[in-house]
Amino acid sequence: MLRAHGRYAYSAITRRAPYRWPAGEGLAIYVALNLEHYAFGEGLSEELVPGAGQPDVLNHSWREYGNRVGAWRLLELFEELRLPATVLVNSALYEESPELIAAFRARGDEVAGHGRTNSEKQTGLDESEERALIEGVTRTIAHYEGEAPRGWLGPWIAETLVTPDLLHELGYAYVLDWCADDQPVWLKTRSGRILAVPYPQELNDSSTVIGRRASAAEFADMIVQQFDEMLEQSARQPLVMGLALHPYIVGQPFRLRHLRNAFTHCLAQRSRIWLTRPRDIAQFCADLPAGVVPGG
Repeated sequence: MLRAHGRYAYSAITRRAPYRWPAGEGLAIYVALNLEHYAFGEGLSEELVPGAGQPDVLNHSWREYGNRVGAWRLLELFEELRLPATVLVNSALYEESPELIAAFRARGDEVAGHGRTNSEKQTGLDESEERALIEGVTRTIAHYEGEAPRGWLGPWIAETLVTPDLLHELGYAYVLDWCADDQPVWLKTRSGRILAVPYPQELNDSSTVIGRRASAAEFADMIVQQFDEMLEQSARQPLVMGLALHPYIVGQPFRLRHLRNAFTHCLAQRSRIWLTRPRDIAQFCADLPAGVVPGG
């Protein structure tokens, strides 16, 4: 037999137990803003222009634009539209630009763990090294936020064979790494379960705009078409629509203008959707009767 992950069994989405979100909505929507910090001249890198040598001033400066400018413009947009957000935080940012995280904290946004820095990933770590990394990130966030994060997205969506086990053992309620569904799914771990909340790899400005070179207009249209189709589908069963953003990409003014238009389209249906955060989705699912949410 082929090797399998063993975290959940196959489940066809059209053959599951029905339920609705807290006020009877069918579609839950959340915005995940990746607040990331990279080392200068070493480690992994997101690249606008690939192939530069080190020190890579061009790509480093482009990424820094996100924390210095783009994230602040997005925060203004979120405030204008009364749009909650979940910020996925590299813990190194608490030393590099603490006022940025404080600004999102002040509006009540969720802070989720996103590793120490995006210059590294968990792949290749042994269990003790990975546990120490997750513990360190958790400890830093708890120190500044007054509580430990409930959710985790690995830098570069990278895991080892034991990542869900470690996250559950260290108190995490949900993980965003697994993008296999439009509904939350329980993942089995060696000592319990952890919820996989759908996190988009298609509706993601990094993979779409940088990876596939889609235009700002095309990315905005993807958001609108995803929303309209999922809203229609959600009349039959609950769905989750996540939107993954990076401020050095979508925070560029010409992309921000298109993003504003897409958000305005979606929020015209505010009364029909649950604008939420992954931690609230995870808590709601944990409170449902056993067997309603598929998986482990």
